[in-house]
Amino acid sequence: MNALLGGRIKALRTAKHYTQEQIAEQLGISRQKYARVENGLNSITLDILTKIAEILDVTVADITKVLDEEPAVAYRSGEDGASSERIFDMLDLFYANKHMYMRLQHRNME
Repeated sequence: MNALLGGRIKALRTAKHYTQEQIAEQLGISRQKYARVENGLNSITLDILTKIAEILDVTVADITKVLDEEPAVAYRSGEDGASSERIFDMLDLFYANKHMYMRLQHRNME
């Protein structure tokens, strides 16, 4: 969770052309501590999250919405360790549906 939030914060920060130093200074923390937030190593408090949102001129929801989104191509990256299993499951489903379709077509022809 921290890594997702940190990645989203980093993306928003770079889109606004801010440096880590600039954000850290406005937050009143060290650049190293801020970098750990972006890297997902430090937990993000609601207070810090709110301040970051204000600095970046976004809402807290704009930052946290990444938690509700499932990566569309997660199976390709192998992040969950089961990418090939998911692909085989999709192929099995495809062929099962194809087999069922062909049986129905054959029945309709009789």
